[in-house]
Amino acid sequence: MLDFMHYLPTRFVFGRSAEDKAGEMVRTCGGTRVLVHFGGGSAVKSGLLDRITASLEAAGLEYITLGGAQPNPVASKVYEGIDIIRKNNLDFVLGVGGGSTLDSSKAMALGAVYDGDFWDFFSGKALPKAHLPMGAVITLAASGSESSNSAVIMKDETMEKRGLNVEFNRPVFALMNPERTFTLPPYQTACGATDIMAHVLERYFTNETCVDLTDRMCEAVLNAVIAAAHKAMKDPCDYDARAQLMWAGTIAHNDTVGVGRLGDWASHRIEHELSAKYGVAHGAGLAVVFPAWMRYHLNLKHDVARFARLAVNVFGCEMNFANPEATAWEGVERFEAFLTSIGMPVTFRQMGGDPADIPALAESTKKDAQGLVGNFTRLDTAAVETILRLSDR
Repeated sequence: MLDFMHYLPTRFVFGRSAEDKAGEMVRTCGGTRVLVHFGGGSAVKSGLLDRITASLEAAGLEYITLGGAQPNPVASKVYEGIDIIRKNNLDFVLGVGGGSTLDSSKAMALGAVYDGDFWDFFSGKALPKAHLPMGAVITLAASGSESSNSAVIMKDETMEKRGLNVEFNRPVFALMNPERTFTLPPYQTACGATDIMAHVLERYFTNETCVDLTDRMCEAVLNAVIAAAHKAMKDPCDYDARAQLMWAGTIAHNDTVGVGRLGDWASHRIEHELSAKYGVAHGAGLAVVFPAWMRYHLNLKHDVARFARLAVNVFGCEMNFANPEATAWEGVERFEAFLTSIGMPVTFRQMGGDPADIPALAESTKKDAQGLVGNFTRLDTAAVETILRLSDR
């Protein structure tokens, strides 16, 4: 196990009517003038936005609302929010929605107190040194953005989709009411469950040894998500299933299950190019990339034992002690079968991809200074292209 420092400052209010605590929590965290950022019409139609603004008013807080967050958050909306914050001397950002809304809110909170272009942070030109406090009211169990240190934004002009992981990105509080996910379309529920599983799997596939505790935690979260996803797809108003998914999404990406181990993250980097190019939901793109990534590594025979362990402990395969590799391959097939059962695409073409784009997608996948991506194995552009072609079948 690696040495680690784990900082988790987010306060969680979980349960029915959690959103009614918005005003109280903003004031507790020092906010007086609030930008309330939300996505589409669902926050308005459901009455959620009215409940939040009523709570802010009851707490004596001023606020300005800004809608229009997109499923793949764009820089232009961030600039709009930063401009509103500065012109109105706002001191708090409250994101209401799913991961995209929260990521936009995080970028606004960073950019509002920076003299330069907030994109400097996402392009790697600068590191943030300050931020406005930001809170979250979540309406989708998926990204874990409500307490993670990450945010992903796409630059409109170039279609570059880039992530930023800094501790300033962690919201100071998260209001989490599972009832707010009852009206999600089945496809969004499935995308969310897939995203949660991918966040766990990115941490699960590590080369670190002596990490049995977090291995078991990862496996427990994956099992819980599989069970809850089936229940939520069958009965969208199953509160307990929705609650399981919501809390799983949180701990999957705030590093609770990832401390002491170096995760991979190549699949996320590859998928960012797919969602930027095709506008596909992040979870759907991950459903295509991750099984292909797994096949690539099994072809290399890299740490077959870890794949076999996943197959047995999560996907219910019987260990073939004479041939663990066969068990590992069966696990990948069962993973894909689960994704298919909840309505996810599992091939590049099912997702709507054009195979002719694969070389360019592989080339544009963000890599480090050595031209490589990932940690479980180090992937160059040719390897990324191979993974994408394994998904095109």
